[in-house]
Formats: sequence, structure tokens, C-alpha cells
Amino acid sequence: MTLKRMDNVGIVVEDLDAAIAFFSELGLELEGRAPIQGDWADGVTGLRGMHVEIAMMRTPDGHGRLELSRFVAPAVVADHRRAPVNALGYLRVMFTVEDIDDTLVRLRRLGAELVGQVVRYQDAYRLCYIRGPEGILIGLAQELGQGASE
Repeated sequence: MTLKRMDNVGIVVEDLDAAIAFFSELGLELEGRAPIQGDWADGVTGLRGMHVEIAMMRTPDGHGRLELSRFVAPAVVADHRRAPVNALGYLRVMFTVEDIDDTLVRLRRLGAELVGQVVRYQDAYRLCYIRGPEGILIGLAQELGQGASE
């Protein structure tokens, strides 16, 4: 089996500070906060000139993570925050896999399409986004270097 775990779920917000406060009150712990931009970020998302501020929140058991994002650029193109609970869609779910290339081959047989490209983030990950069933956005991450086989 190549799937190792669900890595995180991402939510785009307008007010990052308020979102951090809300999820902290709920019981999640702030792992870190950072600006994200550059060729690797553009490549994995397919958005040119992407600049986003993220906050990574962790569940108390350490097994679940929530990535809160506030886009600086490009401008937000849609707002689904007011959609009813039965509205279709979400941002994405990220999964860590053992071998991203093998996973892509297997998922393409089921109709998956690569969104941007497979990119390397430092010496830590290979990353990509794919569109799965009904266009659902899914992120794949392959750990590199130490601890990759754990």
C-alpha cells in the first residue's frame, strides 16, 4: 500500500488572525506561520505569481493538521464561505504517499489529471496537485531524505 497518511486539509480565509484565534479556541495548536511564494509554489498550484500567508494548525493528538491560507496574490476568484452545507466542493485534501510517480500512474488510469506539475520543495518533498473524480482537488506529497521510509 503506498498511501501513508492524510497530511492536512486546507482552508482559504480572508482574516488569518481571526481564523487562528477561532481554531485555537477550538483546541488546535498553532505549529507555525509563514509566507509561501516562489517557483515551487507556482508550479504545484498552477497559479503564477502566487503569494500566500499560511498558518499550520495541529490537532491535539498530533495526527491531524489544518492549513489556513490567506492569499495576497493572485486575487481570490470565488467565495464559497456562504454556501450551504450541502454545496459541492472543498479546497483540497493532501495525502502523503511512498512513491508519487507510481501513485500518479495508478490514479491516471482512473481519470486523474495533473493540475500543474510535480515539483520538489527543498530536500523535503516532491509535491503535486491532481484533479480526481468530479474534478476534486487532491494534493500528493512524497517525503524525501531522512525519515522518508518511516
